[in-house]
Parts: sequence; structure tokens; C-alpha cells
Amino acid sequence: MTDPARRDPYALGAVLLGLVGLGLLAAGTADSPGWSDPMSLAIALAFALAVVLGEFFQLAAPGFRGSAPIASAAALGLAYAVEFLPPPHYRVPFATSFVLLIIGGSMTVAALGRYAMGQDVRFHEMVGRFLAITVATVIYRTIYLGQQPGTPAPADGLEPSERALLLLAISLLAISVEIVVTSAARALPRKAALWRAVLDQARASFAVSIAIAVTGVLIALAAVPLGLVALPLFLVPLVLTQFAFRRYVGIRATYLQSIRTLSRLTDASGYTPAGHSERVASLARSVGLLLGLTERSLLDLEYAALLHDIGQVALVDPIPGGATVLAAPADQRRIEADTVAIVRETGVLESVAVILEHQTTPYRRVRELGEEIPLSSRIIKVCNAYDDLTGGHRGSRARDAAVERIYLGLGYEYDPAVVDGLLQVLRISDPID
Repeated sequence: MTDPARRDPYALGAVLLGLVGLGLLAAGTADSPGWSDPMSLAIALAFALAVVLGEFFQLAAPGFRGSAPIASAAALGLAYAVEFLPPPHYRVPFATSFVLLIIGGSMTVAALGRYAMGQDVRFHEMVGRFLAITVATVIYRTIYLGQQPGTPAPADGLEPSERALLLLAISLLAISVEIVVTSAARALPRKAALWRAVLDQARASFAVSIAIAVTGVLIALAAVPLGLVALPLFLVPLVLTQFAFRRYVGIRATYLQSIRTLSRLTDASGYTPAGHSERVASLARSVGLLLGLTERSLLDLEYAALLHDIGQVALVDPIPGGATVLAAPADQRRIEADTVAIVRETGVLESVAVILEHQTTPYRRVRELGEEIPLSSRIIKVCNAYDDLTGGHRGSRARDAAVERIYLGLGYEYDPAVVDGLLQVLRISDPID
């Protein structure tokens, strides 16, 4: 359950505003046969229930856009289903506006329920899903079929295989719209590159997006021979996949927690100030986001930042204040070597070890010798120096003094692009007067 104090403060207002919009949409569909025809109402309620349940059981994980596969697949099925069992085949009379009202209303009811239960309500993700369904419904029903309000959708004259390919193409286009909307909501406030955020989200959610698109199409195509049975039948694989994904997310969270616990070893032993590694990790992740690192790279960066000082446990005498930036270069390299050796002992963090191998390498070696130093290594070097120099204090005096010291090594010790990213992050998180 999400801490209510940390929920989006605008979520409830946005959902209530959505209710007003749905009310206006309902007024426009008051004369639709879908309200009075028992068969149409049963179909609409069945899909509405699937959408509500799907919205309650969402997928969310670091580096993965929040999604509701069950809800999205059911909504696509309703958008595409124009004919149902039993024979003679029943052609649903509700058009685009009625479909959007059922789906939007179901999503809003679920959002209110989640909010009341203290769960996270991410408005931009809900809007992205609704826009995706709107695109799919308008393209297929209104533009392609030319369905008029209050009349059954006309036959498209396509073979089942051709219809499947058409609906799959429309679904992928609609999901692309959702990815762009959710990526923009994440990237723009951080002033990150939108195109990179879109590509990153597309890669991270590719498999789930395909599963949603295929399931929605299958529900619509199977509605003719199977009727409403097609809805639960083809949602079951998504439900099982969702359970597997939740287990994976749980394992990944446990893995990260284990690394966080290991990173606190230097704090507990008195080698570094309390919270140093976590502060460096948080700052490094923010800078990495700003500089356009992929989600996979951001995860490796976070792991590396958490473990960057673990080699200090091999020291006989701790460095005063744990500030490696003030240590002699030979001591820095020895700590770095011990850190890499400890990380490599895990056998599963090779990409993190590569980052840590270069965390003390001066930036001048890129300019003068053409040496390859990973961007993540350069980010950790700058963020570690900043936290060492501030001692974890957030006051403007400590911040300005640390930035001034870093500027003395600009282009020699530190990558100017990373330092500029650090300053932008500091302005966003702690505006400079």
C-alpha cells in the first residue's frame, strides 16, 4: 500500500474532472441502443468489470512504465468486437462514444477505488491508456468501418487473417501513443531527451505491449464463435503472466535491498558518514536520467553508486570523514581495486564492476589519451566528490563550497558535461536563490 502522503496530490482532482467529462459523454450517448438492449448492456458490463479488475492489478517496477495489461487488453477487445455469439450473430449497436464511455467510466471507478484504498494513482499513465484506447476505437470503428452512432458496425469484408493483421497494426499504433504520453510525462519535468525516454520505455515494455495487442485482437476475433466466453478465456494467460512478473519484481526488489544493506557496511563500520552511499546513488541516478542513460544503465549506475566505497572496509585506518576525494591518488586507486574485487566476488555484477573500475580515473585521460571511461563512472566520480565535499549537508554554503572545489578540477578531474548535469539536478531539487 502506498503512503497516502506520497500520493500524487492532483490525482483525486484529475479523476473528479474525468468524471465530469464522462458525464458529458454519457449525455451524448443517452439515446444509444446500448442502454436499453439487454444483450448490449450485458456485453458492456462484462468488459467494464474486466477493465475495473485490470486497473486494480497493475504492473509497476523500476525502469518499467506502469501498465494495466488486463484492463488494456479487455478495452481493446471491446473496441474491436462488433459481432458476438449466439447465431444469428449479434452485431453490437454501440459506437465509438459508447465504447469510450464504458472504458473511461471503468477506469475512473477503479482509480477512485485505488485512491480510497491508499494505493498509488498515476494520472498520466491512466490518461495514456485511455488515449491509446481512444485512438484504436476511432481508427477502427469511426474511420475504417464508418460506424454511425446508434447503428451496428458494418461488415469490413476482410478475411479473418486480414482482419487480425489490421487490428494488430492499429493496436501497436495505439500503444505507441500511450508510450509517448507516459514517456513525455516522465522526461519533460526532468528536462531529459524525449526521444530517448520513448525508446527506453518501448524496449522495456515491448513484450508486455505485444501481449496486450495480441490478446485484445484475439478477444475480438473469438467473440464470433465463442461469445463472451472469449473474454475470460484469453485474459487468463495475461493473468498468469502478471503473477510471474510480480514475482520477478519481488525478487528484483529483494536483490536491490540486499545491495543497499551491503552498502551500509561502511556506514556501520565508521568508514563513511551515515547515508553517504545512498545519497550518492540518488544523486547519480538523477544526473544519469538527465544525461539520457537507459533504464538498464541507470540500474547498473545505482548498484555501482551504492557499492562504490565498499573497498574501504579493507583499510586498516579509516580515511577522515570517509572522504575519498581528499585521499591521495594511490589510496583512491587501492580502495577502487578492493571495491572491484569485492563486487566481482558476487559473480553476477560484472557490468557494475566495469563501472567501478574507472570511478577514480581523471577525466583528462579521455582528452589526452583517448581512454574509454564509461559515462556512469564519470557520474559516480562527480557525485561522490560532491557528497564528500558537502559532508551530506544541504545548506547553500556547503553546496557552493563543494561546487567551487569541483570547478577547480573541471576538465581535468571531472567531466564538464557531468558537472553541468549535477548543477541542473541541484537547481531542480534545491533551487539556488
